[in-house]
Amino acid sequence: MRIHVSFTPFDPVDTPLAVVIDVLRATSTITQALASGYERVICCTEIEDAQTLAAEHSPAVLGGERKCSPIPGFNFGNSPREYVGEPAAPTLVLSTTNGTRLLVTAAAHAERVLVASLLNLKALIEAVRADGADELDILCAGSRGELCLDDAYVAGRIAQQLDGDRTDSATAAIRLAQSFASADDGLRVSQSARNIVAAGLEDDIAYCAQESIHAIVPRLKGSVGAGVEVALS
Repeated sequence: MRIHVSFTPFDPVDTPLAVVIDVLRATSTITQALASGYERVICCTEIEDAQTLAAEHSPAVLGGERKCSPIPGFNFGNSPREYVGEPAAPTLVLSTTNGTRLLVTAAAHAERVLVASLLNLKALIEAVRADGADELDILCAGSRGELCLDDAYVAGRIAQQLDGDRTDSATAAIRLAQSFASADDGLRVSQSARNIVAAGLEDDIAYCAQESIHAIVPRLKGSVGAGVEVALS
């Protein structure tokens, strides 16, 4: 397997298999929502598209954020902690600043797309190995088109556990991940974490730093209107 890491959403490569990371917080939220029993998460880029999709696929709830703040009129924000417990509807329609946009981008470049977080790290690694693809692109959401250390840390954790021909980007991600003593350290050093702290949501960092608490792998199933559907099967 050839393993490549795209550190920003502007440099994805066409590949049979992609893994998408926005650990703080979209992919952690998607993982938690599906682990809690939501049947699917429809991800989209624009607020108006999310509102339309929720109306078309009722019963559904709206979740998301812009610059870490909940979107007015939406049922939930983008904290994975909000999705612990019984699901509020079968469908969650999610729109975030970076992560859901990357999922829409990934759909255009990869035949198969898996959603990664630390919450499902072990299951994600096993799914990549079982897929048997000869190429893998690990896609980081970044922020405003720039590299985010939290996503790069998780990319390195993934690349480190996979056998294959690593590009320089994958090797760089591995070395970055190895420089931190813990997952919590790897996330907290980032600008993403500082933004979350400034928004009064510091508990989300510790939550997203938990490793392999869910044995599930969200997968992109296809397009739904202006969005893409993520589910477990």
